[in-house]
Amino acid sequence: MSFTVIIPARYSAQRLPGKPLLDINGKPMLQHTYERACSSEAKNVYIATDDDRIRRTAENFGAKVFMTLHTHRSGTDRIQEVSQRLRLEDDEIVVNVQADEPLIPSVAINQVAKNLLNSEDVGIATLCEIISSQEEIEDCNAVKVVMDERGHALYFSRATIPYQASASAKNSFRHIGIYAYRVKVLNKYVRWPPSELEISEKLEQLRALYNGVKMHVDVAGVQIPAGVDTEKDLNAVRALLSCE
Repeated sequence: MSFTVIIPARYSAQRLPGKPLLDINGKPMLQHTYERACSSEAKNVYIATDDDRIRRTAENFGAKVFMTLHTHRSGTDRIQEVSQRLRLEDDEIVVNVQADEPLIPSVAINQVAKNLLNSEDVGIATLCEIISSQEEIEDCNAVKVVMDERGHALYFSRATIPYQASASAKNSFRHIGIYAYRVKVLNKYVRWPPSELEISEKLEQLRALYNGVKMHVDVAGVQIPAGVDTEKDLNAVRALLSCE
């Protein structure tokens, strides 16, 4: 299996400024994420950023870093630029691992890459997990996904889908934001304007569905801890890693 991991990292964040560089038990958050990605079966792992502070820190812990344009609106735009500078072929696979996922299991990275590799008619692969809490089902911050019988995404939403989903029925799935792309899909994706659905839901992945891209969604084979969005999340990750 051959694939490349690119970790987009930006310095500015509304709730946690400088998030990729925040210390977690003696290492910057970004280093934890990078080391997890390096433990996967990826042939190469790169960091993509437009910030010199992130570049210097990443180079100090041995990462390969690409400085990207300041004008990118999303991490997807950033990884597409790097894939072009690497001259990756159209059918090569790129996995987007978020910089604020310091606990991402390497097996999950392998899983999403393998799923795309084994699905020739699919342009993007991602993961999900069963939601076991009714509170989370009704939480607009938890992105839900529904799939067809082949595991292809039908829709993503912050609303409760399907209608009357319940934790006891185990019929609601939370989307996990790790993606594997074929390079040719990435190249098309960045040229498409945001759709009305994407703008309404504030979900970038809806752009792909709106433009007819098949997206495979698999239930993660391992539990994937939540990423870091708040100070509370950061402290929880510090506590978990201190026990390892």
